[in-house]
Amino acid sequence: MRVPLPWAPDDFAALIRSPDAYTRIGPFRGSPALIVDARSAGAADLLRLRLPAGFPAVVVGIIDAATRASGELPAGLDVVAADVDDAQMLVRYVDRSPHAATVLAQLLRLQDAMTPLDALAAESLAYATLQSGDEFAGWLATRGARVRRPDATPRLRVEHRPDTATAIVTLDRPRVFNLYDAAMRDELVDAMRALVADETVERIELHGAGRAFCAGGDPAEFGTTRDGAVAHLIRSSANLAPLLLAAAPKLHAHVHGAAVGAGCELAAFAGNVVAAADATFSLPELSMGLVPGAGGTVSVTRRIGRHRAARFAITGERIDAPTAQRWGLVDELS
Repeated sequence: MRVPLPWAPDDFAALIRSPDAYTRIGPFRGSPALIVDARSAGAADLLRLRLPAGFPAVVVGIIDAATRASGELPAGLDVVAADVDDAQMLVRYVDRSPHAATVLAQLLRLQDAMTPLDALAAESLAYATLQSGDEFAGWLATRGARVRRPDATPRLRVEHRPDTATAIVTLDRPRVFNLYDAAMRDELVDAMRALVADETVERIELHGAGRAFCAGGDPAEFGTTRDGAVAHLIRSSANLAPLLLAAAPKLHAHVHGAAVGAGCELAAFAGNVVAAADATFSLPELSMGLVPGAGGTVSVTRRIGRHRAARFAITGERIDAPTAQRWGLVDELS
């Protein structure tokens, strides 16, 4: 792969304004990512130009340490890098799943101007698009079939403690690290709907049984619904994320061990996230040709910001509890 040379800010701004920009760049033009060197004088103001949501490439910006530390990151960038080497590394990650990475960047830009509920609908549509794509099909082909025997065992334990006005919800598939499947989703929807409506419950605690909080979506269910429209409509009718949004003020997630994919995304909705010393967090969906699909483009992004969320998802990196707290993904360490 030929890593692109950095664009100067003036040239990049001209590209954004160009009526034929969409025909010159993007995954089908061999440029799913662009690097912009935003360290020069005046570049920060120039790059506050908002990227059109449909701009068909991931924009990686090299910015100085002071700007990165300020938190005032340029709206015209999707992800930020410390130097040329860092930027080129990010481009290589994008090139592994260029369709998914481009859709992620477009989705995060679009969600900037949306309410959380509208942003969840946009995430589901983006996820459905990629479910029907070649990158996801290629990932499925390399992993082989995963079959799990039918199991009607409840996926949750719900304990009410009236003396403290608390409900404790525990993900209870410890043998498979609390993998998130349709049955667990449906049980969580029912439980959270009741708890959100129950005025006697002032605190909801979310835990995971066994050695992990939640190791992500159940691989046995990946690829079982290949019709993207059907998959989107299923998510629309049985969606846990809106209930977690409603529960957030009284929801406390207690994370230990792995919080992968859906596990990380669901925990991030909580108004308070407490992480044990062994907790780790990651979003591996792009390596599968997908984007986070359990609400993470809303929950994680609201906690750590669009630029960092894009980097977190594009690299698929696993972070420890202190890093998660420094980013804002975690509120307390236990």
